[in-house]
Amino acid sequence: MLKVDNIHTFYGQIEALKGISIEVNEGEIVTLIGANGAGKSTTLKTISGQLTPAEGTIEFEGESLIGTAAHLVTAKGIVQVPEGRRIFPRMSVLENLEMGAYLRKDKAGVLEDLDRAFELFPRLADRRAQKGGTLSGGEQQMLAMARAMMARPRLLMLDEPSMGLAPVIVDVIFDTIKKLNKEGMTILLVEQNAAMALQTANRGYVLEIGKVALEGPGKELLHNEQVRKTYLGEL
Repeated sequence: MLKVDNIHTFYGQIEALKGISIEVNEGEIVTLIGANGAGKSTTLKTISGQLTPAEGTIEFEGESLIGTAAHLVTAKGIVQVPEGRRIFPRMSVLENLEMGAYLRKDKAGVLEDLDRAFELFPRLADRRAQKGGTLSGGEQQMLAMARAMMARPRLLMLDEPSMGLAPVIVDVIFDTIKKLNKEGMTILLVEQNAAMALQTANRGYVLEIGKVALEGPGKELLHNEQVRKTYLGEL
């Protein structure tokens, strides 16, 4: 579904991505793990059109995304849940969800997906009239994910969905990720909780300073000695 080949992305004179190549097949959960500054979020931003690579190719379902504006990437079916939620704090939960469907014209389908969002996250149903900025961190993450689902993505990209959340909420978020995947959603996941990410993902890539250092099945990487020492805190 997604093929990223040898992308080099810069912030000014600083080369953040130094030839990253990854693939995501339809129906998979693929995770990117690595330390802060490894290039995980930059990879997602480059795929979603927020950043333009200086070199390399990005293809989605056989079509090049290089030079495609971010809103057009979304229209093609790639939807990103950004790090830090980025919900609209002064809008209600319902209005945030409606913004997720901004590009859609099928009103009946939008109403169906609103019901589905509230089914996935019952807490949001109870707070549909509440301002987004007054929600807890966990509820805001649920809202950010539900808003992304309102765009009916073909590829859902999640950037640090567990960051700053209590363990019980992290479990809810990852249970939802698994549920969406079982229903056919393809997911590209950036996550600092390496153990949880690798347990969940079909395949993973370990990024180090803008390069892919390791790749393989999630369970295989979970038991890799280098990964266990560096990212799981084991001696």
